[in-house]
Amino acid sequence: MARPADVRPFEHLVLDFLAYLEFERGLSRNTLEAYRSDLLQFGRFLEQRGVSVVEADGAAVGDFLSALGGTDGGVAAPATIHRKAACLRSFYRHLRREGIRESDPTASLSSPRRGRRLPQVLTRGEVAHLLAQPRGTAPTDLRDRALLELMYACGLRASEATGLEVGHVDLEDLVLRAQGKGSKERLVPVGKAAADAVGRYLERGRPTLVGTANETHLFLNFRGGPLTRQGLYKIVRRHATSAGLADRMSPHTLRHTFATHLLAGGCDLRSVQEMLGHADVATTQLYTHLSSERLKDVYFRAHPRATAG
Repeated sequence: MARPADVRPFEHLVLDFLAYLEFERGLSRNTLEAYRSDLLQFGRFLEQRGVSVVEADGAAVGDFLSALGGTDGGVAAPATIHRKAACLRSFYRHLRREGIRESDPTASLSSPRRGRRLPQVLTRGEVAHLLAQPRGTAPTDLRDRALLELMYACGLRASEATGLEVGHVDLEDLVLRAQGKGSKERLVPVGKAAADAVGRYLERGRPTLVGTANETHLFLNFRGGPLTRQGLYKIVRRHATSAGLADRMSPHTLRHTFATHLLAGGCDLRSVQEMLGHADVATTQLYTHLSSERLKDVYFRAHPRATAG
C-alpha cells in the first residue's frame, strides 16, 4: 500500500520536484543541480530544528534565508539568496499542486533585490585575437575555430552550441536554428566568417572525427561523440588562456559580447532580444548600459556644439 503523500521522505519530494522541472519546464542540468543543492541545504536546516518540509511555515523559510544573508554568520551573496528563494517558492507551489501542502509558506516571502552586475564583454580586438587562436588544420583545430566563431556570431549559450545538429545550420541561407531554454527554438543569422569556418570544419574536420559513427550533432569530441558542456568549457578556456583572456571570459562571455557589439553597431533592441531568445526585453536592456561608447560617437559627430571651441 502506498504511503500517504504528506509523509513521503523529503528526498522523494525533491526528486519528484526536479523531475517536474526537467520534463515539464525543460530547465537545464545546471539549474536542476543548483536547485537540488538548495533544497538539500534547506532540508538540513529544518532537520536541525526538528521541522519537516511539509510542516515548515513562513517564519522557518524566512529564518533560513536570513541565516544565509548574514544575520547568523552567513555570507551568501544577494544573487545566491535570490536564487534559493526562487527555488523554495517553486518547490512549495509544486507541493500545493500535488496536494501535499494546503498553504504556501513562501507566499509573503521577501528576498534581497539582485544587483544589476554588468557582464564581462570583450572588445572587437580581443574577440579577433581569441578567434585566431585555433591556428592549425587538424580536425580539432577546425572544430574549435568553427565553435568559437559560431558562438560569437550567433550569441549561443553553451548548451545551445553543444546541442546543435548538422541540419540546424544552413550555410546557403546563412541562418541557424537554436534551441534555447524551455526547448524554445529561434532562428539567428550566421555571419560569413562563421559560415566559412563551419564549412571548413564540415568538409575537412568533422568527417575525421565522426568516422563511421551515425552521429547528427555538429560539434564532436575526439572520440566522435557529441561535445559536452564540460568539453566546450575546456576548449574556450584553453584558447582564452592562449589569447591572454583567461581572467576575462567564460563561454557565456561570447554571448554577452555578441549582444553588446550588435547594439553598439546600431541593431535595435527588439532584434537583439529575438536573436538572444530572451522572453523579456528587460533582460536584453542590460546590454544597453554597455553601449555608451557608440552613443558618445554619435553625439560628437551629430551635435553642433559638441566640439565647439
